[in-house]
Formats: sequence, C-alpha cells, structure tokens
Amino acid sequence: MQTLNDLLAESKIFQNREVLSPHYIPKKLIFREKEINDIEKAIAPSLKGEKGRNLFIYGKTGTGKTTCTKYVINEISTLPNIKTKISYINCRIYNSRYRVLNKIVSDHLPNYAKRGFGTVDLYEKLINWMEEDTKVLVIALDEIDMVKDLDDLIYTLTRINSDIRFGGVSIIGISNNVSFKDDLDPRSLSALYESELVFPSYYANELYAIIKDRVIEGFKENAISDEVLHYIAAAAAKEGGDARFSLNVLSEAGEYAELNNEDSVKMADAEKAIQKAGEDAVYELISTLPYDQKLVLYSIVLIAESGGSYKKLSDGIDTYIFSGEIYSRYKSLAEGLHKTFKSERWYRNYISELETYGLISSFESGKGIRGHTKLIKLIYPSKKIKKVIESDLFSVSDPKSPDEK
Repeated sequence: MQTLNDLLAESKIFQNREVLSPHYIPKKLIFREKEINDIEKAIAPSLKGEKGRNLFIYGKTGTGKTTCTKYVINEISTLPNIKTKISYINCRIYNSRYRVLNKIVSDHLPNYAKRGFGTVDLYEKLINWMEEDTKVLVIALDEIDMVKDLDDLIYTLTRINSDIRFGGVSIIGISNNVSFKDDLDPRSLSALYESELVFPSYYANELYAIIKDRVIEGFKENAISDEVLHYIAAAAAKEGGDARFSLNVLSEAGEYAELNNEDSVKMADAEKAIQKAGEDAVYELISTLPYDQKLVLYSIVLIAESGGSYKKLSDGIDTYIFSGEIYSRYKSLAEGLHKTFKSERWYRNYISELETYGLISSFESGKGIRGHTKLIKLIYPSKKIKKVIESDLFSVSDPKSPDEK
C-alpha cells in the first residue's frame, strides 16, 4: 500500500495528466481535419453577421464530435471584432427547454438569468439582447437527444429567426444516436437537419497515433513502450474505434503502474486497464440510450430480478424472458410514468439494437414454447444496470420555470 509520502512524491510515470483527459483539447486534432472544416463551413456565415446553417453531428462515442466542436469554438473565440456569440450546452445537465434557455441567457446576460424569470421572459430578453447590435448566436447542443422536451426547444430557438429583424440563431446538434430523430416532430426535424455530419470511428493505426501524441506530453520519457501503445490501440479499435476508450485505458494503465511503484507501464497494467474501461464503457453506453430504449432495458432488468414466466431454460442456470412479457412490462412502466409507449414495431427495433450493443442476447424458441417466440437474456449484471438506468429515469425532477409551476 502506498504511504502519504509515496502519493506526494514526484510521479515516475506521468508528466502532465491533464493531456490524457478525454476533455483536453489538443492544439492540433489529427485525422479530423475534414470534419473540423465542415463545422467551420457551417458556422462561417455567422462570423459575417449572417445566419449560419443548422448542423446535426452524429457518430459513436469517442469519435471526436465534442472535441472538434469545442476546437472550432476555441478558434472563433480568438478572432477579433466578431459579433458572433456562442453557447456550448451539455444537454445531459441542461435537459429541458427552460434549462437550455436559462443557460444561454446566463452565458451572455448573467445578472438577468439569476432573477428567476420564466420561459417567456427569458425568450424576450434574448430577443432584445440580440437586436441591440445585430448579434448572431450559435448554440451547440451536445447530447441533444437528452432534452426531454426537444420539440419545444427546437421550435423556440428556430422561432427567434422569425421574431428578429437582423442577426439570427443557428443550432449545432450533437448526438451519439442518430435514431433519436425518428421521435422528432417533422417540423423540428426539417429545422434541425439542414445539414448532417457523420463522424466515422477511428482505425487502430489512427488510435495509436492519437495516444502516442498524448504520451509525448503526458508521460515521462520511456514510461510506456510502443508495444503497449499498439496493444491499447488495438483494444480500442475492437471497442468500435473509440478514442475516449483508448485515452481512459492509457491513463488507467499509468495509474496501475504507479500504484505498483513501477518505472514504466507493463502489458499487465494495460490488460487490467482495458478490462476496467470495457466495463465502464458498457455502463456509459446504457446512460446514453434513448428514453424508451432505457425503459425496455429496465423492464428486462426487473423481470430478470423477479423471475419471469419462463424462468430457466436447458441447463437451469441461464435465465431467459419471453419477449412479449418484456413488452407488457415496458407498456406498464410507460403508463405509470405518464409516457406514451411505442408500438410493437418500435419495441422490436429497440430489442434488436440492444442485442447489437451486446447488452442482451436472444433466440427464437421454436414450436414447443408458446409457438414461435423470442427469448431474451441479459448479458451484464442486473444490479449495476438497474442503478445506472434509475439514476437517469428517476432522477430529481428538473426545476420548472416560474410560468410552468
């Protein structure tokens, strides 16, 4: 066990831990030059005082969507004499129309936002502020699918362009999940999807170059070998080309080496870090699922814990659940939460996607069991999945605006 003196001693492994964070914005983003340029093209009209194009960015976790968007925002902040104003909003935190509007006003009129005004007051204040000297506002909504009243939010933000004489608002929506747009009102969809940008997953050689670049600044010289870096990059490529995964593994492997008082990161440290990061990635994936898909997975968890109509199959160890039983529980949960449940067609899509993500497995039962039916099995421990989902579905209610109370 490390003593306090050990913890306070200079690290043998790390030189600058900050650059290993997935939230760190490097001076140069390799393998994303095209995507950065596409974001710049969408924003460029705003920099000339015109309304820019609304842009929807999507791709898997760890493909650089947020990093590239923040990179461009940082670029713009260094330009002189620009009237363009930008709000970057994490919709996992600001997950309602009121919260987003309040955050925008808070970014640019901090004293006003603190006074507890309602949605209409915030909207009118925003309009007046923009018209004062013909401002153009770019709003980046990261994890946009987390906004609970997204149609209302998009309507409100796009309506600004009709209510002001000069300037304008453009939206950059960022999401890991392109399918969430299927739930949008057609008018919201047409407003948001003026242009799309898909971020592809990274290849193993690209991931190697990315983490090698971070190692130069973040690790002591000779603290990690190319062999270990290639091993980490290959593991991240198998995880869907996730750069965030590779950076988490890199940092965690360094922590294991330091904990063991080693002079350099060993392959065994990387193996342990990959195992831990893999588990963390699964639960992060669950937290990013659309609301109804979370509810379907939660239904599976509840039935798995209590035991369904078909408790055991074949060897008496694996627990399977009838697909129809899951759909019934999902409908019951949705109604209890005063939500509209999706059709069976959508439900089948959700099940298919959950299986693609590796969260469940399924097979057709054959004629002997209720005719032909699908049997579902949960892959990961139900207890932790349940905790992740409950923290999202049943968190403390969002504060409402004064005019909504």
